[in-house]
Order: sequence, then C-alpha cells, then structure tokens
Amino acid sequence: MLMRTARKPYWGIVLTAALILAVGCGQHSRTSDEGRIRPLPPEISPLLRQVVEGASKQTSHTVYYDSSYVEIAYPGGDVPLERGVCTDVIVRAFRKGGVDLQQTVHEDMQRDFAAYPTKWGLKKPDTNIDHRRVPNLRTYFERAGKALAISSKPEDYLPGDVVTWDLGSGVDHIGIVTNAWSDRSKSYMMVHNIGSGAKLENVLFAWRITGHYRYF
Repeated sequence: MLMRTARKPYWGIVLTAALILAVGCGQHSRTSDEGRIRPLPPEISPLLRQVVEGASKQTSHTVYYDSSYVEIAYPGGDVPLERGVCTDVIVRAFRKGGVDLQQTVHEDMQRDFAAYPTKWGLKKPDTNIDHRRVPNLRTYFERAGKALAISSKPEDYLPGDVVTWDLGSGVDHIGIVTNAWSDRSKSYMMVHNIGSGAKLENVLFAWRITGHYRYF
C-alpha cells in the first residue's frame, strides 16, 4: 500500500489528503454536539455517581464483545474486563455503586425460580450466566420495584437509568444512561456493548424500548 501511494503523482497525493481532511472535518461537524458532559447534581447519591462514572469508564477498557459461557467466581465474579456482553456493562457499573447483580439476581432466582424466563431450559439458577442475560435483569428489576414507565420523552431518562430494547425478532439489548449530553437529540447518551466493546453512543431511541429502570 505504501509503495502504491508513493507512485502517485504529487497532485494525487494532495487531492487524497484534501479529501481525507474534508471527510474528517465533516465527521467532526456532525459529532461536535455529541458527548458534552453535564455535571451531575450535587445532591445525588454518591452511589449513583459511582455507577454513572463506572459506566463511562468502561469505554476505555472493554473493547470486545464476547458472549462465551465462562465459569466465574461467586459472588463478585466477572469475565476479563477487556471483553463482555451488553449486560456486563450494567453489572460492572452497578458494582461501583455497591450492588452485585450476580448475587442479587441469584438470590432472587433461588427464592422464586419459576418467576424467571425459562427459554434456556435451565432447571435451577446458574451463577455463571443468569445475571448476564437481559430477560433475567428485566425480571429482577421489575420484581425489585425498580421499573418506570416507558416514555418517548428524552427528559424522562436520567443518568444511571437502565434501558432495555428489542433490536428486532426478539433480540434483547441493554444499556445505561450517562451524563454525556447530545444537543442534537436533547437527550443523554448511553453506554452499551452491541458488538465492538463498550461504547458511548446516542442510541436511547435507536430501537424499541422494552424496559426503563431506576435502581438508585
């Protein structure tokens, strides 16, 4: 590639560079209103503050999507930080706020296993995977009284809120609201992992919302 570039006439190199700069500037102009951090209110819970910060920091560490079944410790078990699935974003953020969803989901499933989805054919709880499944987190949040009404108003979704979506054909997804603000959509941005690691993106209304939860 370097040799082919070196053989181009000078004007070709200049034109290529100009196109790159133009595209780059265009991309910058399209995203310049994205991700403006809004200070969290001073009166919010310190735990909630830790959750929001914990979610945002994952974008610097989790770079792979990996849905492999892995045996992990209990409680406090986790797959390697550089990889995970969408639910791991929530689990890791909540642990910063002192809530271990691996443990709380497991204990609730022990109390009433029949209340949880049976689509995976399990006969009993599994601490390695239960908390890493979106339908189980939805069930737990609902049973814990943390569900809010689903709304089409951006102002109803605040930092630390958890949102679940249907990506189509019944494929579930989950993310967490941050304090990064988009002037374009007038809404907070989400941290989620949909296939290429934890990302901060403006996707609150990108798919059909199936759940809205406020734990802290």
